[in-house]
Amino acid sequence: MHLIFDNIELSPFEDEGSLGEQIQHVFHIPSPFPYDILRKSLDARDKGRIVYRYRVRADLPDALAQLLLKAKDVSLWHASRGIPAQLQGCEGLKVLIVGAGPAGLFCALRLIEAGGSVLILERGVPVEERLRDIELLQHIGSLNRESNVLFGEGGAGTYSDGKLMTRIHRPEVAWFFKKMVDLSAPCSILYEQRPHIGTDRLVPIIREIRNRIEAAGSRILFHEKIFDIITHKETVMGVITEKGNEYHAPYTVLATGHSARDVYEILRRKGIRLEKKGFAIGLRVEHPAELINTIQYGRFARQHVLPPAEYSLRFYNEKSGRSVFSFCMCPGGEVINASSEEGRLCINGMSCSRRDSPYSNAALIVTIGDGDLPEDPLAGIAFQREMEEGAYAAGGEGYCAPAQRIPSFLFDALDTSLPPVSYQPRVRPAQHTYLPSWLAAELKIALQHFETKMKGFISNEGVLIGVETRTSSPVRIPRGADYQSLSVRRLLPVGEGAGYAGGIVSAAVDGIRTADKICEDFQERQ
Repeated sequence: MHLIFDNIELSPFEDEGSLGEQIQHVFHIPSPFPYDILRKSLDARDKGRIVYRYRVRADLPDALAQLLLKAKDVSLWHASRGIPAQLQGCEGLKVLIVGAGPAGLFCALRLIEAGGSVLILERGVPVEERLRDIELLQHIGSLNRESNVLFGEGGAGTYSDGKLMTRIHRPEVAWFFKKMVDLSAPCSILYEQRPHIGTDRLVPIIREIRNRIEAAGSRILFHEKIFDIITHKETVMGVITEKGNEYHAPYTVLATGHSARDVYEILRRKGIRLEKKGFAIGLRVEHPAELINTIQYGRFARQHVLPPAEYSLRFYNEKSGRSVFSFCMCPGGEVINASSEEGRLCINGMSCSRRDSPYSNAALIVTIGDGDLPEDPLAGIAFQREMEEGAYAAGGEGYCAPAQRIPSFLFDALDTSLPPVSYQPRVRPAQHTYLPSWLAAELKIALQHFETKMKGFISNEGVLIGVETRTSSPVRIPRGADYQSLSVRRLLPVGEGAGYAGGIVSAAVDGIRTADKICEDFQERQ
């Protein structure tokens, strides 16, 4: 009989391999038994007693299991909704996918396994080549508009941390995680509360996805940026790229990401419906990792047995109705340049799998609602660009970033010097006056609230670097229950760029579900 044991504790000094022995000891089980970990989380609420908590599924003899069910934190295991069955019988199905980010790649994998074939068009370069272009931007401020942190094989998530956290609870999530492990991701992502891979591990995973797609007879073409969408009788027939190449397919999946701003212009030109969508903008805050570890772990920070500390902060301003919250927290990470347009600066955060940088950072962002901007569906993009132009001017030439110590930001003071930070090529002491006054005011109120939650957060060692604009899409491409655009048939907008996802997992899941919708439609037409 399978049982669930909840709240099994191990101290940071205990080996995870002793988990079975711990359960045996606590519940007086006479002999070892097979088990697997379903959930692992770090509980640091009590700084004097930090523990790892586990949820474990164990296989025990029926008679013993019946007795144990009377104990606290023990329950009978019930199988949850399993991995969705792979659709079959799609031989002859051909799909064009625009964009090789999580949504596009996992849509492709799902279609191929169902028997279909895909052609992926990617405006950028293979994942390995992107790193060279990113390094040029970091070291000499030279931007390649088609190959950077945002554009290229793997999408924006590849070079921005590899977090696999999600709030969605669809069965396709299990398919995604199983596939990631099959692609060489560590098995621990299946049960960690905050699974994280890191850019260094994501690169070979993306490369393996490419290999599998090509081994199945499908293709990925790089340096193919779309210029137009081919339509006939309100049905999308394919696309034309800037090179003048035409690609045709019965289905076109649009998985271009939320930073492909030119794609929204193409859609508007073709009369395809777009809508405004809420998003968020702010600054990225960086502290020494040691300081954040001390705030979060207390005396345990000196023991060096815990991972770099994370935090999650949120403040709701009842007077304004706005939320300010931390986003994409990167313990032991770095602040990176996420620009994609000349003369416009935006930043992001990332970390590698070891999270061993001496800095920790997070975005502190303010919500922007539908009513904050003009009615134009692309008003959010115009606002993002205005902020990015302001940050570029404040930082100076060469994509230097404007930076300000937290106390200086609170008191509208210009720093004469700054502590070391991770951002390259460099930062420049500057006030974030390009931010609207109401947005800066929201950040100031929230920072004082965050100090009450994390004593020492407001520190001269804490630096606010600007500007963070690409947190999510400010545009949605409306689609129906069949995932096809409401304006034209056979165009399937998917992922973050379509306004239906936020992060690697949800984007990939949206791609998986889109693939299944295509398969269902294809089979119905046979």
